[in-house]
Amino acid sequence: MKDTPLKDGPIIAPVAALAGDPARANMLVALTGGKALTASELANEAGITAQTASSHLAKLETGGLITRVKQGRHAYFRLANPDVALMLETMMGVAARGGHLRTRPGPSDPAMRKARMCYDHLAGEMGVAMLESLVAHGQIANDKDTLTLTRKGEGFLRGFGIDIEMLDSGRRPLCKTCLDWSMRRSHLSGALGGALLDKFYKLDWAKRDRKSRAVIFSPRGEKKFREAFRLS
Repeated sequence: MKDTPLKDGPIIAPVAALAGDPARANMLVALTGGKALTASELANEAGITAQTASSHLAKLETGGLITRVKQGRHAYFRLANPDVALMLETMMGVAARGGHLRTRPGPSDPAMRKARMCYDHLAGEMGVAMLESLVAHGQIANDKDTLTLTRKGEGFLRGFGIDIEMLDSGRRPLCKTCLDWSMRRSHLSGALGGALLDKFYKLDWAKRDRKSRAVIFSPRGEKKFREAFRLS
């Protein structure tokens, strides 16, 4: 008896095909840093011509993975929503576990593994350590990867200058897990994850590396970060 194909639920093949092309995959990964990029910048990331990049970008836009933002005469592209970033980060984790890694690590790789942008929140060693500290100190409850901010956590974050009510009133989940591809453990995403990284920038603890997704903490900033989240 032949197996009958599944007919219920979403069809994932078109999305997988869009993300599976090497050039498009490189462009999508470049956008996981949360920064909107031009077609020429994305062509450079993918190592293809501008004309070829234009065709790929049209497919990604039609497929709902990216969106176009116009500013004056220029057009920029960014990921359509945080779910696309989460899908890509998860795929990178699957690829890493399967041994599909770059054979020649670049100079930014150690910095990327330590701290990097994942759409709009902190990932890497420091992102994972932050979430694990929040859970360990009872500020976030973690029930099988479902995160809930506790009253203790609300007090801590208000003291940190985070407006919980404003974040919780939006459509985006307040806090979610995001599987970190380099650490293979979860870091904090959602509105709270984005707000915390933005706060680190405003406090001048860290800045975004101009040439990669790495987040560079100053010595003072890393010390303050470790003190705030009680990391050894």
